Amino acid sequence: MLYLRGRTIATFSVVNRTYGPGTGLTPAETRVLNAIDEQALVDELVAMIRVPSVTGSDAESDLQHWHTSRLTTLGFDVDTWKLDLDDLADHPDHPGTEAARTEGYGVVGVLGPSGIPALVLQGHVDVVPTGDLDNWVDRDPWSGAIKQNVVHGRGACDMKAGAAANLAIARALVASGVKLERPFALHAVISEEDGGIGAFATMLRGHTGEAAVITEPTSGNVVVANAGALTFALRVHGHATHGSSRLAGHSALDAFLPVHAAIAELERERNAHPDALFDGNVLPYPISIGTVRAGDWASSVPDLLIAEGRLGVQLDEPPAEARAALERAVADACSRDPWLRDHPVEVTWPGGQFASGRIDAGHPLVDEVVDSIRVAEGRDASLVGAPYGSDLRHYADIGGIPTLHYGPGDVRLAHGPREQVDIDELLRATRTLAVLTARRCGVHL
Repeated sequence: MLYLRGRTIATFSVVNRTYGPGTGLTPAETRVLNAIDEQALVDELVAMIRVPSVTGSDAESDLQHWHTSRLTTLGFDVDTWKLDLDDLADHPDHPGTEAARTEGYGVVGVLGPSGIPALVLQGHVDVVPTGDLDNWVDRDPWSGAIKQNVVHGRGACDMKAGAAANLAIARALVASGVKLERPFALHAVISEEDGGIGAFATMLRGHTGEAAVITEPTSGNVVVANAGALTFALRVHGHATHGSSRLAGHSALDAFLPVHAAIAELERERNAHPDALFDGNVLPYPISIGTVRAGDWASSVPDLLIAEGRLGVQLDEPPAEARAALERAVADACSRDPWLRDHPVEVTWPGGQFASGRIDAGHPLVDEVVDSIRVAEGRDASLVGAPYGSDLRHYADIGGIPTLHYGPGDVRLAHGPREQVDIDELLRATRTLAVLTARRCGVHL
């Protein structure tokens, strides 16, 4: 039976695996795995889901303070600081934001001897909004309900399961009583969903590591590269008139259609020859129009249309080149259209700006993660690229930290009304990350 704050919330089955001789683990590594508190892991995941930490909200800060409390209690050396949002906004490499915010906090906990952490486990605490509540099966996206060994709710997959796994490993390192030859670090960050200002600030503060794993949902794969994503806005001008005499004006909606067609063609061209890491994904660099707003009166021809969307950035493509490609496509469409030739579309770049990122395929961390999966889960994992942006590029580019993704959850369920994570998958991924941590940090009795 699972209890939280004194009341029963759900039942789930926990199979406490005991590791011993013959597993390929040292006695110290075995002790770390056996010290994973699976009940506490699920408890904390449910507790985090029940905090509605939508990007930019006060609840985002609540979860950061919650992390500080957990790590401090465990005996970690904890750095918690309030982000200087104005100073960060003035930085030339500021990653952009989508949500309004009044504050933000960074949290880094370090355990073990002094020096550069041998491994960083990183997770973000923010989640996207719920969308239409009628689309949620249980009508409560913040319940953390457990049904048939699956945890439901906003953030269950992206990525509070990964954050809970990170804390479970921190707790196991302490509870096992092992000693670390090299330090271990846990980073909790904000604002990943709208640009990654939390990770950006953490790197600028000087926190570092020899290698990092971001425990985003990876569907059992090891994500060694991320495409990027750049938010754009288009302002399309028309000429207003009464709807009954629409031929006397020019609809901004009609003016947008050739631009939309040009963007679709650009998307086709940019996805013609994807990197081999995207094998099986026919659209690794999508261009998506997310919002369209036009007109202010039903019987008036609209004189302005604003469309906002995201442009996929190819692996290793500088963001400036990706922006230029979209701007050229829009300009070419305008040059071919009689109306747009005299009323060109304005292209701007508000919101989150995610560059692509990757880890060197030959870096030892890649094989270490794959080997840890073999030991803890008894299977081979594939190396893949992900078609979305993440904090990986901040750690790799600003921090100079070789970084990849491995964590519990199916990314196809992220951001949706069926967001969930399977408890067995959560436990498997946590064990793998525990083996990796124990080996990277050189645990001994």
